[in-house]
Amino acid sequence: MADVVLHVGAAVAAVTVNRLFEGKNVGKTMRVHYKGTFNDGTQFDSSYDRGEPLEFVCGAGMMILGFDKAVANMEVGQIVDVHLEPSEAYGEADPDAIFTVEIDKMPGAEALEAGQQVYLQNMYGQPFPVKVTAKDESTITFDANHEMAGKELNFQIEIVEIL
Repeated sequence: MADVVLHVGAAVAAVTVNRLFEGKNVGKTMRVHYKGTFNDGTQFDSSYDRGEPLEFVCGAGMMILGFDKAVANMEVGQIVDVHLEPSEAYGEADPDAIFTVEIDKMPGAEALEAGQQVYLQNMYGQPFPVKVTAKDESTITFDANHEMAGKELNFQIEIVEIL
């Protein structure tokens, strides 16, 4: 691990860079444009559509691992196409992240419907997103997996600037 100091306007922040991989851009602030698609060609995200490049520190864990690794040795102006297996994206879906709760033990659960995305709180009071996957008269089932867990992802990445 290495510490990197970022100067953002007047603010200064220390970021720990994870050295799971090497590259000349690890620890540097990257500005990239990208388009993300599923294997069937369906686009799920695009910085081009927003008109603003994405900015992040390479290797700091701000991005999914495969994306970070893809830009670690790229040059400004370079464009690459990368295919990521779930292990380098959002991981495999975890069956333990799907859980069922008695509705009468969770105030407000009676108003929820299957398909809704809601936030629950962990034991430290921190919110985390879940999707309601099933509900009957007495129980409700939630899935806390990331919506892209278990999916292969494709990215076209263009390096706009390395700061």
